[in-house]
Amino acid sequence: MSFPESNDQPQDNTNHELAAQKEQILKQILVPEARMRLSNIKMVKPELADLVEQYLIGMATQGKIPGQITDDQLKQILLSTQQPKRDFKFNRV
Repeated sequence: MSFPESNDQPQDNTNHELAAQKEQILKQILVPEARMRLSNIKMVKPELADLVEQYLIGMATQGKIPGQITDDQLKQILLSTQQPKRDFKFNRV
């Protein structure tokens, strides 16, 4: 049985640093209620939460977010990023 070499350690450190930077940016641009909503979504739909986080961080780094994002604004962003669900209506003859 062989163990992974210690070369993975710097990669883990880099990933940890990136995650910490991401958390710090999100802490700056989201009000506490919005951060809580995003963390709740992350537990249920991690891919959606990652998509929204990337979007928010991109907007923040471009300077397109004037202040902090409220919970209502986050709800709007979440609605706009989700795939629209199609309703089918069957008319019986």
